[in-house]
Amino acid sequence: MEFEYLHITPAKALPELGNKPFRAVIIADMTVDKVWREKVATWLVSSGCLYALAWGAACEAWHDAVDWANISVFSIAPIPDDHHVLTTWHPDESLSEVLWFAGHCASHPTVELKETRLIHVAESAQRSEALEAYRLSLSGAGG
Repeated sequence: MEFEYLHITPAKALPELGNKPFRAVIIADMTVDKVWREKVATWLVSSGCLYALAWGAACEAWHDAVDWANISVFSIAPIPDDHHVLTTWHPDESLSEVLWFAGHCASHPTVELKETRLIHVAESAQRSEALEAYRLSLSGAGG
């Protein structure tokens, strides 16, 4: 399983992600405005995100933004199974529990997700800490 860490803030441009299917763990360590959250959700969906797990500040709003971004792609047409983005939000769980769930349970019913992207919404990056926490969750130590 491949995984990577991306630190994003409203002050920086969103990076190019390509278009391979992936799961995203949104780690929201700061509050952002609705417009930027919707921009990020659209960016995730248009980049191939098929499973989004939201944790941290306003995690339910992140969940809803990804759902609406997925719906907006298809307007009133039904969303094909292989483009349906699954979403969960985790207000009462520790980050280690969410990372464990991402690594062990968050699968798509019709598309294999080989990549996980840790999307860290924060003032400052914590790359090594986030990647180590995810590695521990994959070994079973996070759940």
